[in-house]
Amino acid sequence: MKLPRRVPWVSIAELDQVCSWIYADEHDTPSKILAINRLSAWRVITSLPPAVESTLSLLTVIFEDQRNPNPPSYLFVRQSYASALIRLVNGLVDSLQLGAYARSISSIAQQIGLPQWLVDLRHAATHEDLPSLELLREGARQSMTWLLDNYFNPTINPVTSIISQQTHQPPLRPFKPVLKQYTSLLKIVTRDASLKKKHAGDITSVLRDIERWMSEARVAANHEWGDQDPKEHWALDRFCDSLMEKGALVPLAKKKRIFSEEGFSPPQSSVEIWTPLLRHITSLHPDFPQVLITHICVFLTTPNQADASFDACLARWAMWCIEKLCESEEGDSEERREAISMLFHVLGPTRPTIGEAGESKERNTKAAHILLSNLCVGNEDFERAYTMLSQLSIRRASNEWTSDDLKTMSDRLERLFSLTNNASGVRSTSAPLEESMAVDETDGSSQNLPPGWKRLTPHNSDWKPCPIGVHCPS
Repeated sequence: MKLPRRVPWVSIAELDQVCSWIYADEHDTPSKILAINRLSAWRVITSLPPAVESTLSLLTVIFEDQRNPNPPSYLFVRQSYASALIRLVNGLVDSLQLGAYARSISSIAQQIGLPQWLVDLRHAATHEDLPSLELLREGARQSMTWLLDNYFNPTINPVTSIISQQTHQPPLRPFKPVLKQYTSLLKIVTRDASLKKKHAGDITSVLRDIERWMSEARVAANHEWGDQDPKEHWALDRFCDSLMEKGALVPLAKKKRIFSEEGFSPPQSSVEIWTPLLRHITSLHPDFPQVLITHICVFLTTPNQADASFDACLARWAMWCIEKLCESEEGDSEERREAISMLFHVLGPTRPTIGEAGESKERNTKAAHILLSNLCVGNEDFERAYTMLSQLSIRRASNEWTSDDLKTMSDRLERLFSLTNNASGVRSTSAPLEESMAVDETDGSSQNLPPGWKRLTPHNSDWKPCPIGVHCPS
């Protein structure tokens, strides 16, 4: 379980108050002092978020510069500004280096909307001649404005920030070209194994590019700063969506969706192409198999325009992930149990019925049933439960009840009554159900019922026996 993120402020109202002190008029000295003191006190309590830490550094330098217009050493002021700007850029970028491979500072800055010239200013202050004081002052002012628009306002008003991010945030770069490059290389290697060594470097480069895309997706996720789990799952969701499109895990041509008669596995040609990528992503993102399996199960049970061979191939990929990526030494893996539980819940008696005329009909769940039956193999309890589900599905598909169904329910009721003590006033189990329900219409028993009620018997023309839950038209 992920621990909650610790912040120094007691409430959003306190952060809003400090923000008003920070961005008060530049001549409002008492407000600036209050802001610096409060931020310094927060830093003693706990580590500050990178944006707040940078705000304190910039605010302190700006305040001291305005209070002493004629400092004894301009070099010291320039170095103070440069240090604050370097900490700002590095602090923001380092917290977003989320992948296994480092990304350039410029690419991350572009994703979060940080002006490129601030990145160039940071580079000059670090590796080149120290920029002029006027340029550093302008950089500090624009940095404070950027922090207000991109950190304080979104944190104080999260609802408004989501709309703003969706409007102004640059879109995530397309993933299809990267995935297409990977499949092209793997097809060459699988067709001619002698070329594997020649293209090893290219394959490694593509895998790194895929991981960089995952890092970009996590940065692009519209979630609160510093909360990495939702960003991780959002990125994995986008990755799985791309894998489940036609032409990815499932070949585009139906003639290539040829399944082996032995076992329940995807086409061998597809397995050879996708195994390196799936294992690579699993090694870096342990939650990936579970996310992909969940996506496939949801897809197979969601009303949609079904493609039988496409569904069958996806079902086999879910089984492959459980067997190859979710190994467990303690019997069934957690991913297998969760997939079984999900499918039982969706395919069980509580699933929605077929829609009436004019409504969308229920999806053909044949592939989901086949997947569930294969997942249950080897576990007696699961196999028994699936047998009952299959019988229920057959009956539910026919949507017809017979006299045998009523007899079955009567037998079950007899067994329930047999568990009670006959001396408690319950009828004897030897008495037929119809006899116990029969009431002499002349005995006046109906007169003892509350007003508006009457007792129906098999001899009453208004009464028709039917199973519980089935509507009997009068």
